[in-house]
Amino acid sequence: MKILGIIALTVVIAAGVSFATVKLMEDNSLQRRAGRNAKSPVHFASFRTENDDAAIDYPDFTQAAERSTPQVVHIKVQLTAGHTNTGYPPSQRVAMASGSGVLISEDGFIVTNNHVVEDASAIKVVLTDKRTFAAKLIGRDPNTDLALIKIEASGLSAARFGNSDDVRVGQWVLAIGYPFSLNTTVTAGIVSAKERSIGIIGNKERESEGQNSGSAVEAFIQTDAAINPGNSGGALINTNGELIGINAAIASQTGSYAGYGFAIPVNLVKKIVNDLRQFGAVKRGLLGVSFPSPSTEEQVLRQRGIDPGKVKGVYITGVQPGSAAAAAGLQEGDIIKSIDSNIVNSSVELSERIARHHPNDKVPITFQRNGKQGNTTVTLKAQANEDLADGSRPSIEDIYNKLGAKFAPLDDRLKQRYQVNSGMMVTATLRGGFFEQIGILPGSIIVSINGRQTNTPYELNIALMSAVRGTVRIACVMPDGSKVLVNLSLGA
Repeated sequence: MKILGIIALTVVIAAGVSFATVKLMEDNSLQRRAGRNAKSPVHFASFRTENDDAAIDYPDFTQAAERSTPQVVHIKVQLTAGHTNTGYPPSQRVAMASGSGVLISEDGFIVTNNHVVEDASAIKVVLTDKRTFAAKLIGRDPNTDLALIKIEASGLSAARFGNSDDVRVGQWVLAIGYPFSLNTTVTAGIVSAKERSIGIIGNKERESEGQNSGSAVEAFIQTDAAINPGNSGGALINTNGELIGINAAIASQTGSYAGYGFAIPVNLVKKIVNDLRQFGAVKRGLLGVSFPSPSTEEQVLRQRGIDPGKVKGVYITGVQPGSAAAAAGLQEGDIIKSIDSNIVNSSVELSERIARHHPNDKVPITFQRNGKQGNTTVTLKAQANEDLADGSRPSIEDIYNKLGAKFAPLDDRLKQRYQVNSGMMVTATLRGGFFEQIGILPGSIIVSINGRQTNTPYELNIALMSAVRGTVRIACVMPDGSKVLVNLSLGA
């Protein structure tokens, strides 16, 4: 019995030691998981307590939304017969469409998109308190897709402008508007990119009526906050409730939200709106340089024997004679590094910064030439459609030489073969021309330029002459049947 008692005692002691060892190992394991802090709480991953510090990582949008929603209005337009816009599909009975706008003054000035109001015969504005006003068009700018309208009211809640230069990729933003004619709608997301060009402005077929659709400026803030038809002209705000952009477009295969929306940066908006308010039109300064568009930059640089990875700035492919750039001593092959002491990394950013200026503004520019840095001050000149009325407009031959191509009308047989309704055949390309540089081969079909159909030499000439500055968007069918959209930047 004595032996059995000793054995039993030994088992109890061993069990106790084993339990203590396991308990100690568990405690040490928990301490390691908790960052070696014995006092750190341990929670199941399936829930979170209200006092958990991690909860403060999520921003609170309520104050920004409450402050900003009264500043975003519903715009309803009656369309001119035969026209529609891209705000909201018109009804079958009445030619009506709708979009959004942002109040920018207590006395009723409202900024919206040009495409919301450009074909309107009547404009109505509905506030969040349901009051309805007739609105007057003050001015519009197709080249930035902005417009200014006015209602007769006072004591309104006006948006507070932020600084779009300070916007950072990854920051939280809210989009506010009237999608699908719903009441005020707020969506949240992040800034997913800046200085984005998508080739949408000026891509609608229209008669220019003195507006140079080739001077389009696109430097969008890209966001994944949901933006749908009807949001056009609405507000993109930061978490402080400050306006940082005007929502303008979506990237979608269906016409509805598919992940990305685009807003015009507010620093550009302020300049355009001030011009429209003061002059009824935009006064834009012109630098007078050409550069590759983002979609063709790598190809153009490699054609010139330049490693694109070594170009930190905007490579100048040409300087227009008599331009502000020429007077300041800029040359082809220079790389613009900064404007107004702000570094520029793309042609999109360069165009947007120049578009903020007026004629006769003095703009300091830093550039690189043959590996050495230089500085100059450029006095901007008047916009192209203002200073080319004296007969100094480049000839169509000059434009053809720049493109480096010859064309011929497209017969019905080829239209049927390539399944196109319009087009001009590229019959030859010239060495060193733009078409050769980007690989548009003889036998390719130019379907449209800046949205204009090109069936005849006359139509081709009109399309090219209307885009003598800025961006030329060429819809092309290659000889193998593949379809491409090429952006050619003619300068800023």
